[in-house]
Amino acid sequence: MVSTYRVAVLGARGVGKSAIVRQFLYNEFSEVCVPTTARRLYLPAVVMNGHVHDLQILDFPPISAFPVNTLQKGQQDRLRPEKECSQQLWRPQPDLLPKGLSSQEWADACCRGLRSVHAYILVYDICCFDSFEYVKTIRQQILETRVIGTSETPIIIVGNKRDLQRGRVIPRWNVSHLVRKTWKCGYVECSAKYNWHILLLFSELLKSVGCARCKHVHAALRFQGALRRNRCAIM
Repeated sequence: MVSTYRVAVLGARGVGKSAIVRQFLYNEFSEVCVPTTARRLYLPAVVMNGHVHDLQILDFPPISAFPVNTLQKGQQDRLRPEKECSQQLWRPQPDLLPKGLSSQEWADACCRGLRSVHAYILVYDICCFDSFEYVKTIRQQILETRVIGTSETPIIIVGNKRDLQRGRVIPRWNVSHLVRKTWKCGYVECSAKYNWHILLLFSELLKSVGCARCKHVHAALRFQGALRRNRCAIM
């Protein structure tokens, strides 16, 4: 039986979240940073220990706030970020919006499907403190908007650009301890540029969503090439 998991990838502008996804899918990296301006859906199949798993990877543009549950609209103002990092967020200019679409409607469209995923990957740049604050805020909002009585959706925090280690702004031990011990989330550092720990990240993802067969076998993670060919769609 093939398992299907929906995964949301979130992060501030320029952290390399799309680069991580493309490195995982296509084993490629571009030095040119192209901001994500629309939600992208990727549909790869991965093989772990001889079992096929379908992934639905949703790569979202930077969002200013996690969407609240429709039953919690009264709390919306309280759930706005305490400190919004404007330089990290991408917002379309009015003349760039699709005809007849307001900024709020654009934001709603970008966030479609964000609350119904099986796991979240929150990416920050280890050389940018504001990008970690962004992840901290979004994670807190995910927890606060969770429907009471439901199980928590797994969250994995990812520190990208490990190849720029000398520019690190927060010691690795401090972040790892906070994420693993206090937040109870998975933590992985990687380099999208050099394809370092990218497979480890997605094997941790599969373990976090309940793939019991995936434990201790991240080296066995590979693509079923015939299944993933031409399976990327821009939404």
